[in-house]
Amino acid sequence: MRILIVDDEPLARERLADFLGELSGCECVGMASNGREAVEKAVELNAEVVLMDIAMPVMDGLEAARHLLELPQPPAVIFCTAFDEHALAAFDAAAVDYLVKPARKERLQQALERARTRLAGLAIAVTQLTSQKRRTHLSARLRGSLRLIPIEDIYYLQADEKYVVVHHARGEDLIEESLKSLEQEFGSVFLRIHRNCLVAQTEFQELRRDNDGGVHAILRHGKQALEVSRRCVPGLRDQLTHL
Repeated sequence: MRILIVDDEPLARERLADFLGELSGCECVGMASNGREAVEKAVELNAEVVLMDIAMPVMDGLEAARHLLELPQPPAVIFCTAFDEHALAAFDAAAVDYLVKPARKERLQQALERARTRLAGLAIAVTQLTSQKRRTHLSARLRGSLRLIPIEDIYYLQADEKYVVVHHARGEDLIEESLKSLEQEFGSVFLRIHRNCLVAQTEFQELRRDNDGGVHAILRHGKQALEVSRRCVPGLRDQLTHL
């Protein structure tokens, strides 16, 4: 099995790598120090199993596992964390297995055997674990791989049939999520200006009324003014005055 080790502590990574070196049929194909690196390297290295900590900088393990689910063939995820068994009881149904630090080689081997037997039809319901926690990134599918888009880099989100176009600092990407669900998750970050558009609060530069009485939002990084629906104008003005 091709295994990626993810932990922000170098000693923890090395400990797991040493264990894997003693187990037959297991290959450590790479290491990462946070969730974002984990997603990128899992794709790059075609990892079959991800041994991953939960509490990490940039992106935690739960969110990383959620992004990994977007892959056509998601790797099996085994959490390796300092939380005790009581705190992790809710995670047991979502991950293939979990290890409590400091991990023991015998316990690691047992977890990897569980991963091996479940790889063929793996379906980890990690979304249940992260549904109440706001993500730090959105993920866009790109020909079998993923592009991670930091929330702070997004200018606005615009619905386009069954997709949402993410306009961000590096360009544009399509994601298969609804604007409504994004508004529910990121309501403190984006403001609705139209039934088909959410704009980052930090992007508003001006609300401008045209000769026909219509209102448009002028953005700091936008190439064009965005229409504000009449229904959204009063609430939007009120929200912007309190920023």
